Amino acid sequence: MPSHSPAAAPLPSDPVPTALDYNRSEKLLTVSFEDGQSFAIPAELLRVESPSAEVQGHGPSQKVTVPGRRHVAIMDIETVGHYAVRLVFDDLHDTGLYTWATLYRLGRDQDQIWRDYLSALDAQGLSRDP
Repeated sequence: MPSHSPAAAPLPSDPVPTALDYNRSEKLLTVSFEDGQSFAIPAELLRVESPSAEVQGHGPSQKVTVPGRRHVAIMDIETVGHYAVRLVFDDLHDTGLYTWATLYRLGRDQDQIWRDYLSALDAQGLSRDP
C-alpha cells in the first residue's frame, strides 16, 4: 500500500477548534483543534492565502499572488457564527472568511503552501517585502 504524505491526507470532515490565540509580537495565529492538532500560522501566510475572491478569484486559474506582505499583522479577529473567523489585517484587507477547515488546512499544509507561494513570487519577479 503506498504511503501518503500528511499534505495528501484528507481534512477532518468538520474540524472543531478548541482555542484560538494571536501573538501580536510574533504575528502568529495559533489554532488548536479537538483532534489534538495545533497549528501556529504566520499572519503573512494567512493574508496571502486569504479565502477572499480578491485573492482566490472565482477559480484556481484566477488566484492572485499577493506580494509585499512580509510585515503584515492581524488587527482584529471577528467570530462569524460557529464556523469561521474574519481576520482584519493592518493593510485593511478584511474580506476573507476563514472557516475552521480552511485554518486546519493552512496550518497542516503550511510548509507546502509557503513553498508554492515563494515559487509564485519568484516566477513573477515579486517580493515578500513592501
